[in-house]
Parts: sequence; C-alpha cells; structure tokens
Amino acid sequence: MDSRLFLPVIAGPTASGKTSLAIDLAIRHGGEVVSADSMQIYSGLQIGTARPTEQEMKGIPHHLQGFLPLSERYSVACYVEDARRVITEIDARGKLPILCGGTGLYIDALIDNLSFHGGGGDPEFRQQLRRRAEREGGESLLEELRRVDESTAAKLHPNNLGRIIRALELVNTTGMTMSEQVRLSRTQPSPYDACVIVLDCRDRAFLYDRINRRVDAMMEAGLLEEADTALAYNSNTESSAPTAMQAIGYKELAPYFEGVLPLQQAVDNLKQATRRYAKRQLSWFRRRKDAHFLYIDEYSDAACLTKKASEILGGYAHGYIC
Repeated sequence: MDSRLFLPVIAGPTASGKTSLAIDLAIRHGGEVVSADSMQIYSGLQIGTARPTEQEMKGIPHHLQGFLPLSERYSVACYVEDARRVITEIDARGKLPILCGGTGLYIDALIDNLSFHGGGGDPEFRQQLRRRAEREGGESLLEELRRVDESTAAKLHPNNLGRIIRALELVNTTGMTMSEQVRLSRTQPSPYDACVIVLDCRDRAFLYDRINRRVDAMMEAGLLEEADTALAYNSNTESSAPTAMQAIGYKELAPYFEGVLPLQQAVDNLKQATRRYAKRQLSWFRRRKDAHFLYIDEYSDAACLTKKASEILGGYAHGYIC
C-alpha cells in the first residue's frame, strides 16, 4: 500500500486563476491552501503579489503567506522545511492540503524531494557577486554559471539574481554544482503522491489580456502606494535579503518614483514584464511530464473548471477525494 501523502498541486502562470481554483477545490473537498509563491511570503506585499484577501479566501485557511519581514532572507530549503511541516499539520487535522502557486522551483523541490544543502554559504563571496551584478548586470553572472553548470543556468533568467548567485556560491563553497546536487537528491523518494494540475491557455492573447486587466485592477487597489512604501524600505535598509526590488510589480514602478518615466509608461512596462514572466512560468511547468494541463479559455466559467479539476483529483486518488 502506498504510504505517501496525497497532495493536489495547482500550478500555472500569473493571472491564470490558480488561487481561485485552489480555494474552490478546498471548499469542495475539505481542504486548506499551502502557498508556493516566493514573494507572497513577505509581509507588506499584498497587492503586488496578488495575495488573496480575506474575502477572496472564502473562509479557507491559507498558509505560508505574509509571514516574513522584508528584512529576512529565505531560501528554497527553508520553504521545503516550512511547507512539509504545514502539510503534515493539515493532514493531521483530517483536512486535505492543496499546494498552490507559480514558483516552479518551490513546487519541484517540495514534491520531488530535492535537497538544497551544501554548507553555510560564503557571505563575502555572495556580496562580491552582488556588486558585480550591479556593475555588469545579471547576464554576466548567468554566463559565468553557464560555464560551470549549464543545466541550472538554462532554467534561470538574468533577473533571477538570487538563484544565480546561490548556484555560483554552491560551486564555490562545495565544488558541487546545483545540477549534481539535485541529481543526487532524487535518490530519496518523495513523501508525496502529487497530482499536478497546471492552468494554461490555448490562446496566449487570452492570458495576456487577463494579465493586463489584473495590473489595472492592482493599480486601482493601491499598488502605487504599496510600491512606494516597499521601495522606500528597500532604499533605507542595508539588508541583503530579497526585497520588493526583485518582485515584478514593484521594480517596474521604481523609475516613476525616480522621475525617470511617466506613470503610464511604468505601468505599461509592468504589464510587459508580467507577460514575460508568465511565459517563463509556462516553460518551466511544461517540463513536468506528469502534469495535467487544463486550458482555462476552454471553460465557460469557474464552476466548469473546478468540476474538471475535481474529476482529475478524484480519478487520481480514488477513495480520498469524494
């Protein structure tokens, strides 16, 4: 008998409706939502990270959201440890844990039982890389990573400075690439029987329109004021922790506050950056051969989408889902 814990996973690009679907499934099957979003973990970033409001949660408990100050560092290893603990607690209460998010590395590390250990790091080396990035840009560091770990570099964007630096730091401190570490970690079986559902669109323009409308809604909800506060915090702190400057929705508005760009141009840049991010997210999730893809533009409403997702879960874990 399979002793692994059944774990539904709702993944996909930004603005595809992941959170709404996860909440509807939780209502239907007695579940709680566990976030897999690398920026929703931070407090003070409610609007720009599309963290659900109390009203949107519909009474469903959400975990690993808004609990970390902007000044604190957080890693994939930290996330896996926290997520495992939360999932175990939810299961012990007789509830169904539902993982939901768009950070592919978090999801893969958790459900594939990847480990990201390898020493305590080298803060001085890390700072040297950050200063290089400021002078030369992220592409320079990514090119260096390609020379030593082509597989990991292929999965990263020049803007993912934190992960690029971590991969280079790992090689520097341990002599082992992240790709090698991931390969070795796969020798340990996953504690989860994960059913991965990825939301996608047949018509890319359909998703892009949703993204544009979401950005407009965020601006109406107060994103400009939230970004001003978050960016001001970033400029006043000496912490090397990830901050709003790394999150789409904040750094694109910085030129407006600096007087470099008019507001409409900054908002247009934000929409473009979000569309590009969604494209990278889809590229990541399409690597999963075990994923069930649901195309949101093929469903007339959220109820039909939820019904189909529920059928997939029920077929995957007959006897657990009812």
